[in-house]
Amino acid sequence: MPLLPEPGPIRTLATATLVNTIGGGLWMASSALFLTRSVGLTVGQTGLALTLVGLVSLVVSTPAGYLADRLGPRGVAIGGLAGLGLCELGLVEVRSMAGFLLVAAPMAVLDAAQRSARGAMIAGAVPPERRVHTRAYLRSVTNVGITVGVAIAGVGLAVDTRAAYLSLIIGDAATYLLAAAVLTRLAAVAPVPRTASGPRMIALRDRPFLVFVALDGLLATNFTLTEVVLPLWIAERTDAPRWMISVLFAVNTVAVVLFQVRAARGTDTLTGGARASRRAGFALLAACALLSLTAGTSHLATIALLVAAAMVHVAGELWYSSGGWGLSFALAPDHAHGQYQGAYSMGHQFGQMIGPAAITLLVVNWGMPGWLVLGALFAAAGSLVPPVIRWAAATRTGSPAPTGA
Repeated sequence: MPLLPEPGPIRTLATATLVNTIGGGLWMASSALFLTRSVGLTVGQTGLALTLVGLVSLVVSTPAGYLADRLGPRGVAIGGLAGLGLCELGLVEVRSMAGFLLVAAPMAVLDAAQRSARGAMIAGAVPPERRVHTRAYLRSVTNVGITVGVAIAGVGLAVDTRAAYLSLIIGDAATYLLAAAVLTRLAAVAPVPRTASGPRMIALRDRPFLVFVALDGLLATNFTLTEVVLPLWIAERTDAPRWMISVLFAVNTVAVVLFQVRAARGTDTLTGGARASRRAGFALLAACALLSLTAGTSHLATIALLVAAAMVHVAGELWYSSGGWGLSFALAPDHAHGQYQGAYSMGHQFGQMIGPAAITLLVVNWGMPGWLVLGALFAAAGSLVPPVIRWAAATRTGSPAPTGA
């Protein structure tokens, strides 16, 4: 995958994404240790604080998207990124949980605004047939940026001093400001006036869309497998060497960079997106079945099963992402892409919030039966997406229901 596409809006979005996600990698790798070793929070306080911040972001996602529709998504995205950079500098003075929440809560609002605005920017700046391709490309760039940021953060983690952690935070703040500056090169996307009558938050009244968001949120818990569950499973329930954790991270990262754009082909329609979501559910079922076997294998057999499961899992992850993007764009009215993207992100955020605790409890504590139950849940959620999308299509005037999904 070339790092940057041809000149135009996609290149500008990709450049801003690369810069921003390098900073994201800095924060992802260092945030927990910064809060515990430098600020002085306990592990429990850190988890609670990050959960509360996540809840703030979830609640304001749709209103923030509505704001992007009304004011214009480019301006909201630039303002959100610039505000995030300035607010993050305030973390330098944080010495308590209350102080962290005073800084992080506004940052959660600003982050929700820029994320919702990004989806609306893509909808406004990129032709409809290129929107899902653009989201896929940006996800590949995101993985590159996070990998670079995590690698840089490793230096600060090795030093393990407050000054080192503060340097990483200042670096992350700088990437927000630089990403905002890059987006000023993007042509403005005109704000869309709200309809003369009817409710403002139409996304929150669109019942079939909200059911899709809930199903998508269940499928989104698959991200916690690589990030949280598999490291614990490998360390506590298998005889695989600990370095396999890094191998599986590498398999996932490289596959996303190389194949996300390809996996997105044909998912920019209701039928294509629904099929991709269904395929994702069954691929995740297969991955869970393979992982369940590792509880009773040894040595090379365990390693082979873990690698096979990682490859099947990332295929499901790629289909899940592509299908969700296609459906979230296709179901949104032209005047409400911001709020629909905000509502769509709520499912993903909720899945990311409940996934670590719920899936860890299910599979690490229960073992093989837990993996099989989890896989069945993934398959059921994916299988329900096509009928829900047919229901959604039937509620939209002049929109033919997808066939063959």
